[in-house]
Parts: sequence; C-alpha cells; structure tokens
Amino acid sequence: MPKSRPHHPSKSHAPVKVQAPVPVKKAAHSRQGFRTHEHIVYPAHGVGQIVRIEEQEIAGNKLELFVISFAKDKMTLRVPTSKAAAVGMRKLAGPDIVKKSLDTLKGRARVKRTMWSRRAQEYEAKINSGNLISIAEVVRDLFRSESSRTIRSNASSTRRRSTGWCASFRRSRTLLRPRPRNRSRPIS
Repeated sequence: MPKSRPHHPSKSHAPVKVQAPVPVKKAAHSRQGFRTHEHIVYPAHGVGQIVRIEEQEIAGNKLELFVISFAKDKMTLRVPTSKAAAVGMRKLAGPDIVKKSLDTLKGRARVKRTMWSRRAQEYEAKINSGNLISIAEVVRDLFRSESSRTIRSNASSTRRRSTGWCASFRRSRTLLRPRPRNRSRPIS
C-alpha cells in the first residue's frame, strides 16, 4: 500500500477552474434564412444538415451557433449564425441554378492568357465562393484547356500539368459531382 503524503496547510493547492464551453440549448428553429433539419452547402466540406441551433458561452461571450452534421465525413461543425454568409454557407441549389450550371459546362471555355498563378488564384476564389455556376466555370475552363492542349501537342512534346492545376481541377470537379442517395438495399 503506498504511503500517503501528510497534508501541509501552508502548501494548499486550490483547484484551477477551467470553464469549458457550455451549450445552452435554445428552442430556435430558424436563423439567417436557415432552418433546423435543412440541408445546406458549406464550401470547404460539401453538403451537410443543420441538426440544431444552439447558444454557447465561450470565453464569457454568448454565441448562437448552427450545429451542422456532415454524414460523408462523419463530422460535426459549429458555425456562428452571424458568420454563415461570410464563410459561404448556402442553401442547396434549385433546378434553375443546376440547369444554368450545366449550360455553363456545355459553353465555350474562357481561358485567359495570363500566368497560371494568377488564374489559379481566380479559380480558387470561385471554388471557395460556393456558387455552383462559378464552380462550373472552373471545371469547364480547366477541362477545355486540357483537352485543347492534348489536341495541339504531338507525342514528342507532351507536357504534364502542374500539381496546382490538377488539384484545382480535382477539387472543382468533386464539388460538382452529384452525391449518391442512401439506399436501403444493396445494388446487385
């Protein structure tokens, strides 16, 4: 049995109080045009569902937060309701926006003859905006510039695309890809 230390009154150690964020549930169902149980798009993570709207006290300040669940990544995100527009959170696109983005994909590429680093910044800004039509423009321009390059080049002068180009193309294409629906039975 280990020996216990004698208690010294002169060396009293008071516990340090650490205040963790305490959720204060609020009966809010709608804020900033978003409702609970509504599916939304968060540019950095994709499609998620607002599980609830809660109020938390963090560092002495009360914040109202959207609690968003992303099933694909098995992740929960808390976004202040006042910052929803600033981070690019938006509702799912309606049929008219989807049609316009598909028409954009079919349209003619508008690749500027500027340095790749400048175009990459513009493409990244369009992707981060979360605007479906802007993302479609990025996919269209990157895909068309790649296909026109392979047509113009011959076997002896093939060039590989930069890592930045590939990353921008892959990211924008992933954001446009439709999500598979949950199915109750396996596909055979």
